[in-house]
Parts: sequence; structure tokens; C-alpha cells
Amino acid sequence: MLGEILENVRSKSPLIQNITNYVTANDCANITLACGGSPTMSDGEEEAEEMGRLCDGLNINMGTLHPRSVKAMLLAGKSAGSCGHPIVLDPVGAGASTYRRKTAEQLLREIAFTAIRGNISEIKTIAGGGNSSKGVDADAADAVTDENLEKTITFAKDLSKKTGAVIAISGAIDIVTDKNHTYIIRNGNPVMAKITGCGCMLSSLAAAYLAANPDRRLEAVAAAVISMGLCGEKAFEKMESERRGNASCRNYLIDEVYHLTGSELERGAKYELR
Repeated sequence: MLGEILENVRSKSPLIQNITNYVTANDCANITLACGGSPTMSDGEEEAEEMGRLCDGLNINMGTLHPRSVKAMLLAGKSAGSCGHPIVLDPVGAGASTYRRKTAEQLLREIAFTAIRGNISEIKTIAGGGNSSKGVDADAADAVTDENLEKTITFAKDLSKKTGAVIAISGAIDIVTDKNHTYIIRNGNPVMAKITGCGCMLSSLAAAYLAANPDRRLEAVAAAVISMGLCGEKAFEKMESERRGNASCRNYLIDEVYHLTGSELERGAKYELR
């Protein structure tokens, strides 16, 4: 199943509009290309509605938030939604400021998101359950562990029921859930936390996987999360063998996404489905 989802991205090459942040825009474009998609990085409100109709999927990222980009997000989101295109929200740093929190609330009110992906602190904020964060990073006190796993799954399922979106929580243990079923994913490596934009890249990846597999929303997001984690493992191994650092690991990560096959994804996936 996972391999088929990846191969659909390769064969369909969906056009993904990324309204993302300037820190990671290049990486998001490259990882979309690496997985088989086609990126557009337009964030101008003047063409947002048109691009929302044209794209096969939309990724909205709040990383470097400003009023101009918010206008484009709303216009593109409503346009893409009216066409039935999948839309991903990445509420970067949603709890870091009042402006971010209020913007996330507005986006959720006005756009029907297909998936919401963030770290646990961001997801708690948009659910109304807290405002803690370390800038745009998760608060260590919020970390998903085996001890609080069941409680976190229940919380995420409740949020999925409320929003109608697949909820993906990234961390040492990844959770991908809708209101009925949950993937508990254990792929990845701690070095990924030292690569700026891993989460941003994952949201772009998820948008591409969703666009190529519109009838398998939960499975598509889970496949994207597993792909990212597995490629992170492979990138770390290469970094260590060549005595490189986190900048090289970022490049290796994108390379591994480029080379990933459906059969490798099936073999390397570490998950439990409930």
C-alpha cells in the first residue's frame, strides 16, 4: 500500500502550490521535485486564486508570517477548496505569538483543510489546549512518549473530528490519525531536529502524496511521514560514514527522497496501525 502511494506520486507528478516561508522555500521546492511532484512557490495575492485553481494540491505554511502572505493563503485556500484540491496546513510556531495564534484560528475558520501537520505544541495550540512553544519548535514538556501516547492519540482523533482533517503530529514518535484510525510511526533520526525545515519539507511532501492519492487521505499522509523518517535514517547513516554535518545531511535527505522506491518504503516502514 505505501509503495503504491509513492509510485502514484511519481507517475502523476502533481503540481503543488507552496505558500511557505522564505527560510525553507528552496528546500520545499527541491523535496517536492525529489518525490516526483512539481512545485510552484507563488505567494502573491494577485494570482493566489488562479494558482489555487491550477494546482493539484496546496501547502500553507505559517513560518514567516505577514499580512500579505495571509491574504494569499486565504485566497488560494478558498480557491483550491472550491476545486476539491487537497490542502495542508503547517501552523509553524502557532503558539509563539498572539498574531500567529489568531491567524491559525482564521485559517481554520475559513479553509477546509485536508490535513494539518505540526509538532505537538503547534497542534495543541490550534486545538485550543495550550500556547507553549520554544519559538517555532516544540516545548520539550509536550513531547509525545510511550507514557502519554494513548492520551495524545485520543486528543488528535478529537481534533480530526472537529476539523475534518487528517492530523499529523511530528516528533520522536509520529502520529497520523483521522477520527477512526491511527498510524503510530517510529521512523526517523534525532539529527532531523537539527536540520532547519524538516517539518516544512514534510508538509510539502504530504501535499504531493495527497494530490496523487485523493481517495486515500490517511494513508497518503502516513506514507509521506514514513518516507521522510526513513530517508532521514538513510541520510544520517551517510552523514556519519562520511564524517559530515547537518548541512550535508539536509542534502542527503533530499537525495534519499529522490532515490526512494516503493519497495524500499514498504521494507523500511516502522509503524503500527490501530
